Amino acid sequence: MLALRLTRGAHPAVQLRRALLAVASAGTGFLLLCALGYAMSHADNPAASVLRLAWCLTPLAATVHFAVAVARTDPATKPRPGLSAIGLGPARLMSISAATTTLSCTLGSMLALLFFLHLRGDLTGIPFDGAASAFLAADQPLPVPAALTLLALVPAIASVTVALVLRPRDTRPGTARATGRGYGRFGAYGRSVARETFGAYGRFGARFRIAVRQPAATPDAVPPAVNGSTPAEPPPGSVAPDPDPTQPPAPRNAPAGLPWGVTVLTAGLAVEAYAGRATSAPGLGLGSLTSGTPAVLAGWVLTALGLTLVGPGLTHLCGRLLQAARPGALRLLAGRVLMEEANRIGRPLGVVSAVASGAFAMTALYDTNAPAFGPLSTFGTLLVTGCTVATLLTSAVEAKHARADTTAALLRLGAPTTMLRSAAALRAGALLAVFAPLTLIVAELAALPLAR
Repeated sequence: MLALRLTRGAHPAVQLRRALLAVASAGTGFLLLCALGYAMSHADNPAASVLRLAWCLTPLAATVHFAVAVARTDPATKPRPGLSAIGLGPARLMSISAATTTLSCTLGSMLALLFFLHLRGDLTGIPFDGAASAFLAADQPLPVPAALTLLALVPAIASVTVALVLRPRDTRPGTARATGRGYGRFGAYGRSVARETFGAYGRFGARFRIAVRQPAATPDAVPPAVNGSTPAEPPPGSVAPDPDPTQPPAPRNAPAGLPWGVTVLTAGLAVEAYAGRATSAPGLGLGSLTSGTPAVLAGWVLTALGLTLVGPGLTHLCGRLLQAARPGALRLLAGRVLMEEANRIGRPLGVVSAVASGAFAMTALYDTNAPAFGPLSTFGTLLVTGCTVATLLTSAVEAKHARADTTAALLRLGAPTTMLRSAAALRAGALLAVFAPLTLIVAELAALPLAR
């Protein structure tokens, strides 16, 4: 009930993102139901039915990724001071976010079921009813348990993924966690830095500590000289240095996934190179199935995973390149923002590059005599592309909200708004200059063995 109230009272922009999530869930559910209808009408070809169902995993993954991005940008589920006092701690907010995701995805699944029944001709009195009755096996009864199981995949996987991503984490330092509740020997609380050997506690005089009391410092007290001379007084008007100055925060390190991403990307391209020529599954108007298709799919999965892993590292590299060679205020600001938000922006950028390269390479699987794209393949491509672009834009909104305090501080210091816009344009140009050639190169290498 609380999740429903928070859903109803959200900002229009948040409602728009939830509506887009419901549309994406409806599209994925409809593709799953179409795979079920094809399996019912082509019971003599189970391999093609299984491959069609495997093709639905890509829009399913894109929808779940978009659901996580929508949940992360939901302001209603952000921890705020005072909420724990009324029972809305981090765990409760995580459950509310998962419930909100379930509501949006369930609404989309219901829309998918209604549209599927409408195209089958089970719902009459609506225009275009029964338009795909032959393809969706309208002459056979619909297996309700199988249909409900397929429709429950998107809400279940999306809600579980959101709960895992937004689960409460212990943000204390490692030393605080290690010594927070550590009980050692009898009567001792916490863990000592140096470990003691057996019998050290009972050794005579081992526990005695002599506390040396230092005299309290007074304004008139003069510290003793090292060489016996009186230290020179500071010049009038000077400020004495702080004896314990606060160290500035260390710069954010580069993401550690770049070497692994390059390795996985190379492995995926190698698998595609050795897969040979392959065509896609029947029923989509794409030709006939061959034995090389599973290897091609495995190569694409590895390539997409590699691009996703290298995204944060390349984004961090873009930030470093912008700050090279004596940067000014504009390049310094743009580079530091890219370095700070490498993980938040890099992964969606890698996914977009993977989808773009896969869409380009997928055209090599089509025969010249067959139609370029069937209706379902076109719909699936548009769905995956829309989900990935929407995820990237949602992540950009999340990054903007994360640096809202920094932007407000810069405006208070007198920074012009044109400089902030120029920094944003510079960041976008740097990312485009790095990721666009990478996408084209990977697409060409992925399509090369398929076009032979």
